[in-house]
Amino acid sequence: MARRWLITGCSSGLGLALAEAVAAAGDTVLATARKPASLAELSRRHPDRVLTAALDIRDQAQVDDAVALAADRLGGLDVLVNNAGSGLFGAVEEVSDEELRDQLETLVVGPWRLVRAVLPLFRAQRSGHVVNVSSLAGRMAFPGLGAYVTGKYALEGMSQALAAEVGPFGIRVSVIEPGGFATRYGAAIAETARRVPVYTEPLEPMREAMRQLEHTPGLNRPELFAELVRRLVAAEQDTPLRIPAGPDAYAFLDQVEQAARDELAAARAFAELGD
Repeated sequence: MARRWLITGCSSGLGLALAEAVAAAGDTVLATARKPASLAELSRRHPDRVLTAALDIRDQAQVDDAVALAADRLGGLDVLVNNAGSGLFGAVEEVSDEELRDQLETLVVGPWRLVRAVLPLFRAQRSGHVVNVSSLAGRMAFPGLGAYVTGKYALEGMSQALAAEVGPFGIRVSVIEPGGFATRYGAAIAETARRVPVYTEPLEPMREAMRQLEHTPGLNRPELFAELVRRLVAAEQDTPLRIPAGPDAYAFLDQVEQAARDELAAARAFAELGD
């Protein structure tokens, strides 16, 4: 059965790979990006299945226009993929209020905006699938990425509440948690305007790892992400709310789960000392 998708952040990386895979499989997609000219080649390859539009998810009017366009030109909507994002590198002490607000606007408020816009369509048809693209940073913290981690934790919390709220209407919610992928994300990450010199040395290994992300040997390819999302959306059986993407993601999250169990045991032991 052909599906109708709206995917944000399709100019490169994971979003572009997913839009390409969706169209190649015979579905139709509204592929969006802040600069729609970046989608010209995708549209040329799939002129009958790809519609493009400018979409800055921080702009309510553009969100409303994109959802209306999908409803009009695609005849409705079956899948929303909140993939658009950005990163900010800097220690917690270095992040300004304005920088934090901008990061959260992109990682939390924007996806929330789109969910709010598509839910009336999904509820009316008693079906639909919201796919929120999170990260390992939605379940573990990395030095220098405090603002990004905060946004992804918030996105996962919203997704858990949303799943409980809309399940009775036949609407599915999924969270994808990519591990390391060979994309331009690391090279494009912004840095805080303020620098506190004492953090330069301890944060440099993470900063350098982010810069080299696209060229690190052995990292997951965006096509793996695209295939996972397509399989998830097509699945007829119940699926977990949160799905890690990539073998490395499972390895990291195994460590996270063990650390959480250890922390809980230590906390219980500490609390019992006071009894």
